[in-house]
Amino acid sequence: MLAQGDLVSLAEGAPGYASENPVLVAGIVVGLIVLFGGGFALYRYLTRSPVTQLQSLLADYDAVTVLMHPNPDPDAMSSALAVDQLATAAGTDTNLCYSGEIRRPENRAFETVLDLDFDRLESVGEIETEAVVLVDHNEPRGFAGAEKVEPIAVIDHHPGGGTGSDFTDVRTDMGACATIFAEYFEDLEWDFFEVDIALTDGGVDTADVPGDAMPSHVATGLIYGIQSDTRSLTNGCSSADFAAAAYLYQGVDTDLLNRIANPQVDAEVLDVKSRAISEREVRAPYGFSDVGEVSNTDAIPQAADELETLEGVSAVVVIGEKEGTIRIAGRSRDDRVHIGRAIEAVVDDIPMAEGGGHARMGGGKISVDYLDGLGPSEGVTREELQERLFDAMAGDR
Repeated sequence: MLAQGDLVSLAEGAPGYASENPVLVAGIVVGLIVLFGGGFALYRYLTRSPVTQLQSLLADYDAVTVLMHPNPDPDAMSSALAVDQLATAAGTDTNLCYSGEIRRPENRAFETVLDLDFDRLESVGEIETEAVVLVDHNEPRGFAGAEKVEPIAVIDHHPGGGTGSDFTDVRTDMGACATIFAEYFEDLEWDFFEVDIALTDGGVDTADVPGDAMPSHVATGLIYGIQSDTRSLTNGCSSADFAAAAYLYQGVDTDLLNRIANPQVDAEVLDVKSRAISEREVRAPYGFSDVGEVSNTDAIPQAADELETLEGVSAVVVIGEKEGTIRIAGRSRDDRVHIGRAIEAVVDDIPMAEGGGHARMGGGKISVDYLDGLGPSEGVTREELQERLFDAMAGDR
């Protein structure tokens, strides 16, 4: 161990050594600067915000395909619009795609009022870009060859194991995917820019919109995406959803928001809601209804929304059938009932069935053939399915 006198001697000798070996000392100094500078740069790179990482990734491509889930709702559609804004700011073109149908009244109103231009695809061969970004779901589905898609990025708030090869931001504590994108824009300190929707001449003129500002129709879409997935910030939401809504409200177009939120209702939806109520079975505090054959499957979750409002009911499941497939929609405002897990447990041993979702909202589908026992299953009658659902809501599955 060096004594204090030795340290003083070394310090006194340092200037002389430096004068005798200037090149070596200069090299050591430069090396230290590079080492510390490189370390700082690496630290900044590894601690970049998610939106900075995403924009950097988007900038690496000339064009990307933004893929929504098969039957996109306002949360999915607004999230796709958000990626389009970020990509445009990074100099990247986008194709906004989905594979199913947009049929629920609020979904059609959202698409029409905001004059959106989405592409519908039926197979993986129709994806024209090398890079794919998933929003509001984390595993590609709903079209031929979906399993072959390897997304570069995934932004979602649903449970699941899907990831992007280069970027993944899945936050299951968020009430909406739009909340995540609102945080992105707020982190970037984007302001808002008012634009007019031109419904008759092919779209929104955003030529004068600066690259660091969000057009009012996008802000409106994002805030409605949050509202629709959280039932106007009353169900399944977090403080982040409220903060995102407060930020977006600065740029919202209230006229557009009102038109989206109050569309005309399809007559079949009213009929299905009526059947759900009249055919209901309630074993307080849980409810169930089989609405039979439907042509509009979006009426089933809307019927579940309606049935959940009945006094004395805190969790409900509504089922209906279309073209040989039983659709399941569940809702819960009961802290004891995670409706997504309940539906998943019910369909777990039925071949080819799907089920899952959030604590407050879940869904699934079962092929009637497999329900009747096709394959290794012995089959489940509709009455047995009903009993399973009641058991699951009660925590007995």
